[in-house]
Amino acid sequence: MNLEEAKAAVRGGADIIDVKNPKEGSLGANFPWVIHEVRSVVGDLPLSATIGDFEFKPGTASLAALGAAHAGADFVKIGLFGIRTVDEATEILECVNKAVKGFDPEKKVVASSYSDYKRLGILPPFELPAIGKKVGVDVVMLDTGIKDGKSTFEFLSEDELKGFVQEAQNLGLLVALAGSIGFGDIEAVKRIDPDILGVRGVVCGGDRNAVIQEELVRDLKDRLAP
Repeated sequence: MNLEEAKAAVRGGADIIDVKNPKEGSLGANFPWVIHEVRSVVGDLPLSATIGDFEFKPGTASLAALGAAHAGADFVKIGLFGIRTVDEATEILECVNKAVKGFDPEKKVVASSYSDYKRLGILPPFELPAIGKKVGVDVVMLDTGIKDGKSTFEFLSEDELKGFVQEAQNLGLLVALAGSIGFGDIEAVKRIDPDILGVRGVVCGGDRNAVIQEELVRDLKDRLAP
């Protein structure tokens, strides 16, 4: 959320630093100047930034994505929170990808769907790998849309998660897994084997609205080691 959290995450050994604003939702967007400030303290570590939980607003999403890229994000992440059809997902991701890659072809776009898609009434996440491959994004991700303490593992089975990861990886995409994942889920995460694990609550002592703790980042990193 801010410079102090970024410094704690770096000291704890995080591999990617993600800038977000939990007050604005699961993938709530932070301010451009915060992204820029965090960019200045993370050194050579990749910097990720969320642009929000989006309904079908391709123009707004494209402008937000360009702003995040310009502010210094290496990974620009959009949540398909209100996207209900394949056509909507395809168009908004095409526009975001064009905005980001047109600014800098080396930057990466992350398309996030939600494991609790049924209660959100949105496009099933299993459609995302094929769409992501078609439009040229770099990473597909699963998160939880409603942050009420329920984890991704409560909405999708381990086999479903494995299938999502394997399909996306077979298409040449990276896969990120998130959604209130705790220390008790680590062995399942290792079996599912995503490329990236996204966390907040677990390294804030269990409350995503609290502050990232360096020692918890380090503990999680150690537990994830082969």
